Amino acid sequence: MTTLALPTLHSNQHLKWYWLSAISLFFLAWLSLSTGPVGWDWKMPIAWLMPDSFVTDINALQLSVVSQIRLPRLVLAILIGSVLACSGAATQALCRNPLADPSLMGVTGGAAVAAIAVIALAPKVSFINEAMIAPAAFVGALTITSIIYRLANHQGQVQITTLLLAGVAINAIAMAIIGLFSFFADDSALRLMTYWQMGSLGGASWSAITYGAPLIIVSTLCLLMKKRQINALMLGERDARHLGVNVKRLKTEVVFFVALGVGGAVAMGGMIGFVGLVVPHIARLLVGPDLRKMLPLSMLLGCLLMLLADWIARLIVAPSELPIGIVTALFGAPFFIYQLIKQKRGMHA
Repeated sequence: MTTLALPTLHSNQHLKWYWLSAISLFFLAWLSLSTGPVGWDWKMPIAWLMPDSFVTDINALQLSVVSQIRLPRLVLAILIGSVLACSGAATQALCRNPLADPSLMGVTGGAAVAAIAVIALAPKVSFINEAMIAPAAFVGALTITSIIYRLANHQGQVQITTLLLAGVAINAIAMAIIGLFSFFADDSALRLMTYWQMGSLGGASWSAITYGAPLIIVSTLCLLMKKRQINALMLGERDARHLGVNVKRLKTEVVFFVALGVGGAVAMGGMIGFVGLVVPHIARLLVGPDLRKMLPLSMLLGCLLMLLADWIARLIVAPSELPIGIVTALFGAPFFIYQLIKQKRGMHA
């Protein structure tokens, strides 16, 4: 099994990658806000944040489009990108394997099934409404994560083959259940469910962010607070125990927070795969496997990838747009195949 070694890092070269990522993030954010048929003016943020300021020559329609459509979309991309990358890095560290990923493990599928069940049942059941999507997605993600982790855990070690096979099986079951809901759904619910399966930021709004953002923020903050303990776990469970880490509790907490974050991401953006696989690997190549440096960089790179994918999705078939899940899959699937080939060669070396 491929493991993630934890060398001693003593340089501050990771800071340059933080700065470069932050500058690139600012550039892509500006590009995201300015892309579209409605024009963009650099004074719009001032006019939106301070309506009584000196800025008075901003078109009301332009300001509305930017503040109510593009800006929520930008915030949503940043939230989803950061939590998917953070969850992916934590999952890989927990399994001590760079091929582990919430979407490949079926966690995303479990969250999507629960969320789509709410979408399909909301028009027919009076006590089910949109506010229940995020909690339902979290419960679905947590349930699937717990099942798969127990299936893959053998004598304290996570078997990556079992993990991936269980993920494939869970995803197949999830797609079957989603197909069943789609068959009985009405036209409006069916359209929304289709976009959910492919992943989309087109429905971004401040109200949607209100539902899912708390789950994402709590998840990322808690995983960041646990990064030192997860570092110790990467050395092996025995060494982690000698360092005073409650291994069983830590594993439970990581599984819980990953499910919490993925549930929030799926609730707001649907099934967006491969971000949690690709981004942590890139961050690991740049700054090493130490989560104290790798986890924050993964979050920045996750934001960059989501903004870039969203910009491509909006630009390539303008004025329409591709589902962002298609773009991330086109990036991530070849990378996953490359990783499998690389791991296979390493086993035969």
